[in-house]
Amino acid sequence: MRLMSTIPRIRTGIGGWTFEPWRDGNFYPKGWPHGRELEYASRKLSAIEVNGTYYSSQKPATFAKWRDEAPDDFVFSLKANRFATNRRVLAEAGESIERFIGSGIAELAHKLGPIVWQFAPTKRFDPADFEAFLKLLPEKTGGIALRHVLDVRHETFLCPEFLALARRYKAGTVFTDSDDYPSFADLTADFVYTRMMRTDASLPLGCTPATLDALAACGRAWREGGEPAGVPRVEAGTPAEAKPRDVFMFFISGAKEKAPAAAMALRERLESP
Repeated sequence: MRLMSTIPRIRTGIGGWTFEPWRDGNFYPKGWPHGRELEYASRKLSAIEVNGTYYSSQKPATFAKWRDEAPDDFVFSLKANRFATNRRVLAEAGESIERFIGSGIAELAHKLGPIVWQFAPTKRFDPADFEAFLKLLPEKTGGIALRHVLDVRHETFLCPEFLALARRYKAGTVFTDSDDYPSFADLTADFVYTRMMRTDASLPLGCTPATLDALAACGRAWREGGEPAGVPRVEAGTPAEAKPRDVFMFFISGAKEKAPAAAMALRERLESP
């Protein structure tokens, strides 16, 4: 099995690759075949967060097809199926978790990125039940180490107790740059996962140059083992362990038609000297 580089890197991307406003020259060239959109997007970006896996199960052959269409150093982040997280008692999610993990995601091999477990905005933090859920998340599938990241959307998660649980089970927490959901950038794992949700349709790149410069600086700081100044944190006075980290930076929601432009502009900044 091929092993990914152990050198931490910053990946920039978008959510999915089939979106009508991206066609006819806005992102995909005019007349570009719909069946080759992943081929194109995966060569302009370095990661994609797959949203379709949240709503329905995919077949192993589908994951294998995605793997083969993307470049060798590309990564797919997958949203876990909603049946595992949209439930009153998370401790009872074992069967749904097993079904998702066993659906064929291992076919992605070294192109499998973090798995996002997204919780409803109404889901409150229950320490015992949430820990029971974390205990159900497997460390590997098909010999591939798994990275889990928690997308929590209720203000009750803005507490040290939640962060301590995430660290105990080596799970990341999504830094959601949004006006609608809790926004905190406390580090809990050996990688950083961000979802930028403020793109503006009136701007050519979806963000101002100053915003893109600031995001690039944040990405570099996280990759090099630091914590950028100015980002919101629950435990602002407690620095995380200083160690290099992989960083995933996705442009999601907001003015979605601008997401590819913003992601490519951020990637250009990160790859320039």
